[in-house]
Amino acid sequence: MPSPLRLRTRLTVWYVSVLAVLLLLYAALVFAFQYAVLTRQMLHDEVQDIVTAEGLLYFDHHGILELQQNYYSRPQSHLLVDRLMEVLDLSGRVLYQSSNLHGMPLGGRLQDGEGQTGFNERIVRLQDGTHALIVSHIHAINGTTMIIRLGYSLVPLRERMLQFLILLLIAAPMALVVAGAAGQVIARRGLRPLEKMAAHAEGITASNLDDRLQIDNPNDELGQMARAFNHLLERLEQAFQQMRRFTADAAHELRTPLASIRTMSEVALEQSPSKLQYNDALANILEETARLNETIDGLLLLARAETSQPGLEQIDFPVRELVDEALSVLSVLTEEKQITIVQENDSPGNWIVRADRVLLRVAFMNVLHNAVKFSPRNSVLRISWTHRNGNVRIAFQDQGPGIAPEEREKVFERFFTGRTPATVSETGAGLGLSIARLIVDRAGGHIWFEPVQSGARCVMEFPGGAPTFQT
Repeated sequence: MPSPLRLRTRLTVWYVSVLAVLLLLYAALVFAFQYAVLTRQMLHDEVQDIVTAEGLLYFDHHGILELQQNYYSRPQSHLLVDRLMEVLDLSGRVLYQSSNLHGMPLGGRLQDGEGQTGFNERIVRLQDGTHALIVSHIHAINGTTMIIRLGYSLVPLRERMLQFLILLLIAAPMALVVAGAAGQVIARRGLRPLEKMAAHAEGITASNLDDRLQIDNPNDELGQMARAFNHLLERLEQAFQQMRRFTADAAHELRTPLASIRTMSEVALEQSPSKLQYNDALANILEETARLNETIDGLLLLARAETSQPGLEQIDFPVRELVDEALSVLSVLTEEKQITIVQENDSPGNWIVRADRVLLRVAFMNVLHNAVKFSPRNSVLRISWTHRNGNVRIAFQDQGPGIAPEEREKVFERFFTGRTPATVSETGAGLGLSIARLIVDRAGGHIWFEPVQSGARCVMEFPGGAPTFQT
């Protein structure tokens, strides 16, 4: 299979091909226009000549029609040499014929209405095979009405037009060669920025993904391509950063529980503990395993939320149904701690949001689970719904120990756990709220903690549409 031509060569070939077609069309138009102009000029000369010839015709003393020849100062004039002339009466009898016709008829028998409406022109073929453009006109001399036919041979005109056509056909390939060379130079210069960008792109690896292509003109096609490539590099850089962060987080968080399990297992094997000590060691191992499993699940959720593209799996659904589902799952915990759930809505209806339903359910579960986990027994968990400026706002407020002002933003960082004595015993892997923020951000919303006098108030806000009403 032959190797494909380079882009600059293909551009040059396309350019020369289009130019060749245009030149052919131009040559055809010029040829046709020039032929028409010369033909009209010949016709104009014939009309003038026939008017002149009408004044030179006369009958001699024998009644023979003659043409006065001494009118012209130069007998070798073009009109006298090249002119073909024939005069007929209305019956078709030839009264006069120029010598250069050599006895050949000029136009054959009379046609109906010939010469009666002015100057009638037509192209005829003589007996020797040549073509002539003739003009017919009625004229009367001494009471005799006659038809005067005057014409010129088209052979000289067509020979000159053929020479003109050959000249055009010779000049066109030369013009195409020059245009092809110029097109190659223009294509090389036009693609030079692309070659520079390609050379620059070849030097970009995983270690320097922060490098970007230089954009000289962002409005042309090359600038748009460079901008699209830079956006691709930006997405790749984010993907590599997420992968590195996931690897670092996994290595950091999995090391501690694995080390604890190994240490407790080695201690239990080196000693000769009792059955009770074995049970304690197994219980500690199970506890660390549960923590390890929780961390792995959280990391997998983070990876899924980070790699999901916004908008691909998003659907419209009533957001309150999703909160009710999360409350139903946590009902065992709320009943165990005798927590009362109070929902407050500033307007009736079930507001619609657009998000990934599965991931958003995880976000609600994490926020509600934290609220239930840190709420004291016999307390109230309030969920308020408001709709302002086209956004749906959901607030979850518990009566727990709350969050210190300096930690309201840190709680959304990965693996951050509270340091206050009231919460340190209930802290987990520190991934729940970071997962919730990532999911909410992917849905186009926001999540934050508002300052309150007691407890913690977590607020989620989403772009919302019209509400649906229960019937």
